[in-house]
Amino acid sequence: MRHFVPLALFACLTACTQAPSPAPQDSEKLTQDFIYGTLALSPVSATQAGYHQHEGKALDDLLDDYSVAGLEQQRGFCKGIQDRANAMDATKLDKEQKADLDIIKSNTGLCLLELNTIQGFRHNPTVYVELVGSALFPPYMLNYAPIEQRFEHITHRLEKVPALYEQAKANLTDAPEVWNRVAREENDGNIALIDKTLRDAAPASQKAAYAAAAAKALAAVRDFNAFLKDKLSSKTSDWRLGKEKYDQKFALVLAAGRTPEQLLAAAEDDLKTVRAEMQKLAAPQTIQQALEAAARQHPARENYMPKAKEMLAQATAFVKQKDLLTLPARSNLQVVETPEFLRGIYGVGGFNPAPALEPQLGAFYWITPIPKSWSAARAESKLREYNDYGLQELTIHEAMPGHYVQFEYANDVQPLPRRLLRTLFSNGPYVEGWGVYAQQVMSDEGYLDNSKGLRLTFDKQILRVLANTILDVRLQTMGMTEQQALDLMIKDTYQEKEEATAKLQRAQLSSCQLPTYFVGWKGWLDVREGYKKAKGTAFSLKDFHERSLKEAGVSLPALAGLLE
Repeated sequence: MRHFVPLALFACLTACTQAPSPAPQDSEKLTQDFIYGTLALSPVSATQAGYHQHEGKALDDLLDDYSVAGLEQQRGFCKGIQDRANAMDATKLDKEQKADLDIIKSNTGLCLLELNTIQGFRHNPTVYVELVGSALFPPYMLNYAPIEQRFEHITHRLEKVPALYEQAKANLTDAPEVWNRVAREENDGNIALIDKTLRDAAPASQKAAYAAAAAKALAAVRDFNAFLKDKLSSKTSDWRLGKEKYDQKFALVLAAGRTPEQLLAAAEDDLKTVRAEMQKLAAPQTIQQALEAAARQHPARENYMPKAKEMLAQATAFVKQKDLLTLPARSNLQVVETPEFLRGIYGVGGFNPAPALEPQLGAFYWITPIPKSWSAARAESKLREYNDYGLQELTIHEAMPGHYVQFEYANDVQPLPRRLLRTLFSNGPYVEGWGVYAQQVMSDEGYLDNSKGLRLTFDKQILRVLANTILDVRLQTMGMTEQQALDLMIKDTYQEKEEATAKLQRAQLSSCQLPTYFVGWKGWLDVREGYKKAKGTAFSLKDFHERSLKEAGVSLPALAGLLE
């Protein structure tokens, strides 16, 4: 799973003032207005993107506006950009411009669907909780300015936290129990971030100002948790989108021309096929016996993070040895613990790309640590799932040659407006599909000496990809129960209980993200096959990878056209 905050979606939900309309066919002006206009009233996303000033306004001091007026401004902006995009004559655009236009249409459609129909800001308290953490953490981690200046920005944002939580309390009408609970847990992470991590790191010259702002912010955080527990908890609602809303969102997020029912049928068919392939690979053992042997090979609890770093170096060496693609010139990747305020949805790990405007500042491969409070049995369950092979697959997917490499290529795209559009608003199947595709390529090319254990683990990961799709469609639209979901994951796709429980929570917290892995994996393989046929004997895997990654973040149908 990628992204610190799902920026491609989050930014489109926090857009801003509408710019004057240019000539209808000015594609680059439309792209610029969409990007910079969106970031101007999503200051939190702007900091992550490396965009610090907008028309003389210092964005790093600000929080996003969830007031009634702020939400109405967002609607006006998204509708204005959507109208301009719909008025553009696509027949007069080149292939690259058409791909850009498709991204703008999908994201403005998502923006308006969220603001007018789904309205997570009325039902999902994690929107506000994660916004607070995401506002404070990047200025601490990203060295875009001297530490004193960055702590001024952190302090100014802390001063605005009470007002944000008042907006949240005014907006929230109800919440599913799981969203309420996770919001409180993640808000505890915000408390730790403010009261410990940032307080300890504040420069001496900033400690007094920081302490004053932190005191009021912490009071607001705790008050919001009390509001969630004592008041909002009595106003429960269903986390399921339902078929009508789900179908609308599915079409915009996936951009694959398939209905949820078509994708569900394909996933359930593939589930049987992959299980049969695993049985052949495991023979003479059963699948369960072979996976059990792999599960026993795992790092000690205290070596989980160091092992991931070791595997990153190992995977990097293999990519170089096989010349799968030219690796990024920047050495800007760090392996760090997942921020506490995001562990509700990033229960295993994730990836946060380097800022599109300041890629030299660094990217982060997150590993979610095993809490000291966990029992030995619970920790063992996670370690069995992320055994030596499972942790390898996670590292390949998130970092090498997965998301990290993909976003580093994206951060070199020119011209600049196209780079920002395709990085900040990238198509989910392109991004997540590349991560899964990269896992397959590593096994196909013989990683770990053609390890049977790694290939079997990859097949297990594909079962997870298929289960992700089945879970999302059936949970959101077909009344699948929690027990049915757990049975699918534990019995049919061999996931450990801890993994299955965390995935169920993630499926309840999100919608239409889990199918991006399956659509994307299949899509990347289809694009490669088409490119291979077109090139014939001149086909080069390295050439395919580099050409595809240089297109950055387009839908996979659009990618196929761009490679022609």
